[in-house]
Amino acid sequence: MKKFMDADFLLSTETAKVLYHNYAAKLPIIDYHCHLSPKEIAEDKRYTNITEVWLYGDHYKWRAMRACGVDEKYITGDASDYERFKAFCSVMPKLIGNPMYHWSHLELQRYFDCDLEICEANCDEIWALTSAKLAEPDMSAQKLIRGSGVVLLCTTDDPADSLEYHKQLAENGFGTKVLPAFRPDKGINIERKGITEYIKRLGESTGVEITDLESLEKAYEVSLNRFGELGCLTADHGMDNAIGFVKPDAYHANEIFKKALASDGADVTAEELVLYQSQMIRFFGRQYKKRGWVMQLHYGVMRNPNHEMFEKLGPDTGYDIISGSVSTAACARLLDYLKDNDGLPRTILYSINPVENAAIGTLCGAFCIGDGKGKPTVTQGSAWWFNDHFDGMVAQMKSYASLSAFGNFLGMLTDSRSFLSYPRHEYFRRILCRVIGEWVEEGMYPDNYDSLAQIVADICYNNTKDYFGFQID
Repeated sequence: MKKFMDADFLLSTETAKVLYHNYAAKLPIIDYHCHLSPKEIAEDKRYTNITEVWLYGDHYKWRAMRACGVDEKYITGDASDYERFKAFCSVMPKLIGNPMYHWSHLELQRYFDCDLEICEANCDEIWALTSAKLAEPDMSAQKLIRGSGVVLLCTTDDPADSLEYHKQLAENGFGTKVLPAFRPDKGINIERKGITEYIKRLGESTGVEITDLESLEKAYEVSLNRFGELGCLTADHGMDNAIGFVKPDAYHANEIFKKALASDGADVTAEELVLYQSQMIRFFGRQYKKRGWVMQLHYGVMRNPNHEMFEKLGPDTGYDIISGSVSTAACARLLDYLKDNDGLPRTILYSINPVENAAIGTLCGAFCIGDGKGKPTVTQGSAWWFNDHFDGMVAQMKSYASLSAFGNFLGMLTDSRSFLSYPRHEYFRRILCRVIGEWVEEGMYPDNYDSLAQIVADICYNNTKDYFGFQID
């Protein structure tokens, strides 16, 4: 029997152990998609207890606690930090097979030198140990990032943001590059209440009075320039349930946009929304290509199906689900249109629906345009959100390898709001080495360690650096 989460955790073969310990473990981290707060990084935030780090904003943990029947008081309610942590500890033994179980223990090991099992019996000891550790000088936000081996990260930022904290970080720095990533979802989802106020805020932030589609695009160009001046090289679009696409029509998109402003989104039909969004993705695609940015498209999510809890807690509180919609055909139309209209930048596709893995693999292959630089035009991103567990990662890797060029894979991202989330890169790298190691030991690939080490280094680091064009000292 193997020891629980020892040095060879998840490394099932001797080849996997060599690849991980000699190569993957030593590589720096580029986290090109996360939700860390630029403000907290710039202010070098500190924490007083483990609940602040683990439970204040992590809806993975909230979902796990709800699955165990924990009262909402101990999740998002008014229970004390200690009571919330004790409730979390009490459910952990039930989470066998859940990545949260592995992530949490890895974080305890890597940041707190703690090998205790997370359970109610050990709650007080873990609470005291972590509280003492968090009081040490090297446990601030910036030091946690640097100590995790992160050399560059991209936060997720709204076009209306002032980017003041990015400016502060660019001026002062702390050894890790922190770049903004452009996320225009709020201005694209014009069917949602609050769109009128948001567009007003976007106009104020860019100095453009927005009254129609032309002035909206002008405002976005001002914002895009502001992001570019601070080193932005990527944009991210959360496309929710499914990708919908029809041939763009500027005239009718303008009429739909003006109607949305007048009704605060209330009068926008589903068909009108698709037309407007198609027009905007045409605009953004051309902007990204012109600027050399990478476009990331996330889709397959049904947002907030539990209406009662959405009304109580708002979005991003652990109630989103996998959508059953399949977007392959619409995504193909979108990519084809962008390609034909000089608007297809390097693009990464992520579907939260695992049934789309193979479809995305073939779709990417249909839109890879050889540029002589060795980088795919369109590629599949890592197993995302509800798929970034052991089985989900293995399935995505094997599907990618079967249908594309695995050596070009862009590897892992945290997609996290927590400064302690970087062991997820370790988790990914261990699984990567496990998969490759099994292929080698089953005679499916030569045991040439020069070649294998290059593949591991490329997937874990080099491909991301080169694909996005990140300049890292």
